[in-house]
Amino acid sequence: MSAQRRNALKKLLAVVAGTVGIKSLANAETAEGAAGEKEVFNVVEEQQVPFFSMATKFNGLVFIAGKGAHFDGDIKAHTDHVLKELEKELLAAGSSMQKVLKVNVYLNDIADYKAMNEVYRGRFGAKPPVRTTVAVAKGGVPGDSLVEIDCIAYV
Repeated sequence: MSAQRRNALKKLLAVVAGTVGIKSLANAETAEGAAGEKEVFNVVEEQQVPFFSMATKFNGLVFIAGKGAHFDGDIKAHTDHVLKELEKELLAAGSSMQKVLKVNVYLNDIADYKAMNEVYRGRFGAKPPVRTTVAVAKGGVPGDSLVEIDCIAYV
């Protein structure tokens, strides 16, 4: 594991530990300190009230909200679209697909697992992130998307 990825994982653990009241792990604070200011990007408003952000940066980490594909198409077209949207958000936040540490994939139908993987494979470089893939329960992925993907990366 590269030193850059190791440091990013330490930062993630420090943020999680700080959130639950545990002392900083391995002194993983950045120059910003544990109380660094959260930056948000592309805030979605509902009835003129901030509802959620498409991306949040904190302590050297970037959290990208789930992306879906809201058009007619098959799982391969949806997966390709979603991964391109993730990449746009990552680049706007000062990160990249190669700096992604964790990915969550939500499939509307687990039968699409193999086809989704065909498009997903190689999109995060030679050192892919850890990943969780699940099929969603009754009701499906919001907005009729066949797949939704979110991620955590470092800057």
